[in-house]
Amino acid sequence: MGNRAVVSQDFDRIALVEADGWSHNSHYHGMLLKRVPPHCREALEIGCGTGAFARLLAERVGHVLALDLSPNMIRIAAERSARHPNIDFEVGDVMERQFLPGRFDCIASIATLHHLPLEVIVPKLKDALKPGGTLLILDLYKWEGLGGLLNSAVAMPTSLALRLLKTGRLRDSREVRRAWEAHGEHDSYLTLSEARRVYGALLPGTRVRGHLMWRYSAVWKK
Repeated sequence: MGNRAVVSQDFDRIALVEADGWSHNSHYHGMLLKRVPPHCREALEIGCGTGAFARLLAERVGHVLALDLSPNMIRIAAERSARHPNIDFEVGDVMERQFLPGRFDCIASIATLHHLPLEVIVPKLKDALKPGGTLLILDLYKWEGLGGLLNSAVAMPTSLALRLLKTGRLRDSREVRRAWEAHGEHDSYLTLSEARRVYGALLPGTRVRGHLMWRYSAVWKK
């Protein structure tokens, strides 16, 4: 859980060098979209980045509020989303924002909650969901034990093959790699067992699944 001012600066830098293409996160967008509740009118995305998932949400949701700490991310997201007038992109810290209870039919967060205190933010998101609303979380986790080593051994060549197929290259540019490496110096992640324990305590009934490329999903219906 990093200092949010530092996180904002990191992503301001990343926004200027990273293309809006395939990533480990976008690989799982389709999986998350399948869990958006039907007839969803109001959605919130926390940590929207340059707006790739917000645009997908906007094609099936009446209105999307998309928040990010990084002004550069929000500026680029708005530029790329001119054809989606039902998205409001805002620079904002979700820890400081106040939401009306039961405002949202769906709340999504992709690779963001590891920056935040889960014991604070998860109950806040729970309160902001309507009855019947769905919380969709995709985040990073660290491998543990022999099973984790085996999974990582499979994930690495799979990741390289998918990157080559989707982008035509095996690696990001040097500028992108340096920006992410600098950010990673103060990042930390839960293990999968820790994630299951935390979400189980905060949101009983949450389905937490580990995925191949260093991601877990947590889905909870209110």
